[in-house]
Amino acid sequence: MPRSGKAFLAPTIIAISLTTSPAQATPITALPDQTSTLRLSNRDVNHIICVGGEIDDVKFSAEKAIAVEKAGSDAWIKFLVKEVDDAGAVTRSYVTQPSEFFVSCNGAIYPLYAEPADIPAQTVTLTPGAAQRAKANEDLLGPLVEEERAVSITLSLLQDRVPASFSSVATRSGPIALPALPVIRITERRRVAIEGAGLSASEYLVETGSNLMLDERAFLDRAVGDRVFSVTADRLDLHAGDVARVIVVRRGETQ
Repeated sequence: MPRSGKAFLAPTIIAISLTTSPAQATPITALPDQTSTLRLSNRDVNHIICVGGEIDDVKFSAEKAIAVEKAGSDAWIKFLVKEVDDAGAVTRSYVTQPSEFFVSCNGAIYPLYAEPADIPAQTVTLTPGAAQRAKANEDLLGPLVEEERAVSITLSLLQDRVPASFSSVATRSGPIALPALPVIRITERRRVAIEGAGLSASEYLVETGSNLMLDERAFLDRAVGDRVFSVTADRLDLHAGDVARVIVVRRGETQ
């Protein structure tokens, strides 16, 4: 059974300080309650990040040559190097046997099946699952009335401070045609689903080649959703070459 704590270090094991290696690889994403098979560096320090919460515990087999430290939303995993000195001839061996880690992050368990390999230090991001995102959104938006929810979502997009509990959704490719605005170019920059709140939102970029007074009511169109609840533009008086940002909040998590 896995248990919490640091592994006991035999005299022949060299414990290397758990400082982040400068050579970082492309981040890896893991979801809760399902085993993620991944490769970790067997010589550098690997970094685990809990998104939206703290790492409460990391369970692993303490009999293996592994060192783990945690602080707040971060944890570090190091496979320890065994060094043998045979009459002055020093040889080092690196861990190759896979290990399991059970990371408690933000109220959920993330099982990680780690295969040690001769690769640079890895960064593993523990992202919230659907249940966690729904709870976080309920905590964030639940106390607000519907109009206040729309304002909060709109401001988070305009200020580029989107909560981690909002799920990114693929945007619509190519320009969007609105009959009420035939002379401008409209593209969808990003779209989010707010699970647990029954809402979704998109940010559109509006480009014009001539002076124009933008009318937000033009976005009450099925081209941007069947259940549009609110439309907010960061500017209405546009001059040639200007780009406006328009936030559309819809009822329904998917459209």
